[in-house]
Amino acid sequence: MGKSIFITGTGTDIGKTYVSGLIVKKLKEYGFKSSYYKAAMSGNIRDEKANLIPGDAKFVKDISGIDQPLNEMCHYVYENAVSPHLASKIEGNPVDLDVAVERFNEVKEKSDFVTVEGSGGILCPLRFDHEYKFSLEDFIKKCNLSCILVADAGLGTINNVVLTHYYMKNNGLKLKGIIFNNYIPNDIMQEDNIKMCKYLTGLNVLACVKKEDKDIDIKKEDFEKIYE
Repeated sequence: MGKSIFITGTGTDIGKTYVSGLIVKKLKEYGFKSSYYKAAMSGNIRDEKANLIPGDAKFVKDISGIDQPLNEMCHYVYENAVSPHLASKIEGNPVDLDVAVERFNEVKEKSDFVTVEGSGGILCPLRFDHEYKFSLEDFIKKCNLSCILVADAGLGTINNVVLTHYYMKNNGLKLKGIIFNNYIPNDIMQEDNIKMCKYLTGLNVLACVKKEDKDIDIKKEDFEKIYE
């Protein structure tokens, strides 16, 4: 059974999928059997046969070049661009936590490294109905996953990073470091943001990713330490 990590973010559309794709690609280039998993995915579109296509999984598959089937990369796929708990209320097929964990373990069993991406931020609810109430936090804990936090390098990130770190630390969620997205080298504000986030959280900065980067600067031996 391989190693894994959970990719969370300071919010929606922060660049988790983009960063996840670069990580999966880099691990493949290092010669590992690299895979991807996302428990629930909203805001997907239909193909010409009216089948829902898991857009984030397809992006990761395309950018990384892995041969993992799309149907293994995400089990719960919704059309409405809302949180999975609400999408399932609209469309049906609510997330079963045990099934989501089982599907993750199936991917993990045949991989060297599995990059697991969350939906939205760390507090995103996966299911909230009369039968069950659980969030990404419950999935992470049930899978015994450590996390990487993806954050924008720009204005407002200090507050977002520190609050997310505070919540995760106080709820027993282990963070291995931060990856900053939309990074502009030598930008005085962004460089200070990164410095302040490191100081206020004590977390390592694992990488800084610029817009349209096709690679991520993380060494092979560092991946082996980060993933568990």
